[in-house]
Amino acid sequence: MPLDLILLGPPGAGKGTQAKILSQRLGIPHVASGDLFREHLRQRTALGQLARQYMERGELVPDAVTIQMIRGRLEQEDCRQGVILDGFPRTPAQAKALDELLTGMGRSLTAVFYIQIRDEFLIRRLAGRWTCQVCGAVYHVEFNPPRVPGRCDLDEGPLYQREDDTEEIQRRRIQVYHEQTAPLVWFYRERGLLVEIEGERSVPEVTEAMIRAIQLQRAADP
Repeated sequence: MPLDLILLGPPGAGKGTQAKILSQRLGIPHVASGDLFREHLRQRTALGQLARQYMERGELVPDAVTIQMIRGRLEQEDCRQGVILDGFPRTPAQAKALDELLTGMGRSLTAVFYIQIRDEFLIRRLAGRWTCQVCGAVYHVEFNPPRVPGRCDLDEGPLYQREDDTEEIQRRRIQVYHEQTAPLVWFYRERGLLVEIEGERSVPEVTEAMIRAIQLQRAADP
């Protein structure tokens, strides 16, 4: 059976980092819904053009359009053995649509990883980021400081803090995430698919926790 996974977690939880590592370890692609969406818009596909019509009217893109994009990606050859979904689903309605899609393809979710991190830890991680104006390298005042304060290690370019990296903005993003995601967490918990991962550990420790959970799940399958 294909290894179909979902990564859930608030902004800054490390979903992108873990998805890339898991993709390499497991040999299945990382599909970020935001990247998929932008690619359809860039290539001016029929779905991308349809989505653009809603966006230009200031309306939400219907779930049916998004799920068709996901379907098209899952049907590609490199996804035959599984996929790591990041950024989709975002609501129980999308989760139900994904279930129906996978069932129609003779597939089912293996696990839904929920990376849990305390809000205050996330604020420390997110609000301390600084970016090089020249090359875009990212630093952190606590976790990854530059050798010379205010200057990039690579090209000595000046560092600046993006507007959306301020503490106030990050707190709002995290609050919105909790409000939107809580029903989805319950949706997958009730189905026995949710695997809660302690996200304040090191990157390798978080990865290994996920790998162990996958191994246990596969061992339990008939």
